Amino acid sequence: MNKILGILFAIIVLVSCNSQKVYSDFDISYSKSGGVAPIYENLLIKGNNVHYSFEGQGKKYKQDFKISDEDLKKLDQVLSQNNFRRIQEDRKKLYDNISTSINVKKGPNEGSKTDASMIIPNYKTNWNNILEAFQQIINTNVKKQ
Repeated sequence: MNKILGILFAIIVLVSCNSQKVYSDFDISYSKSGGVAPIYENLLIKGNNVHYSFEGQGKKYKQDFKISDEDLKKLDQVLSQNNFRRIQEDRKKLYDNISTSINVKKGPNEGSKTDASMIIPNYKTNWNNILEAFQQIINTNVKKQ
């Protein structure tokens, strides 16, 4: 009986550890979270595979889909044209704000930026253009219920 319980416990631990892998193994991530009524939105891209999740406003859903090479190229172009790596974050403290973080782990735009403390005004247009590119991917591919 103890052997069965031990094996069952080991399986549960392995399954729970593997379920978080999708949130750490990505090439590009877009994450939006926070606010007075918190929301959590994630878009994780690994190769052509995309994992999307949303939780907030009384809703919760997840969806996996494929993205075309052309759409990936467009996203990379938007990151490059808007100087993603040069965008500067401000140091002002904001509370109860919905913030967005973008992480790029490979390619010429490799870096990490967030607007949790605002974006320097000179880079605000660039930041908004990049956010719009991610929002277009979500709007085009996610079937919200």
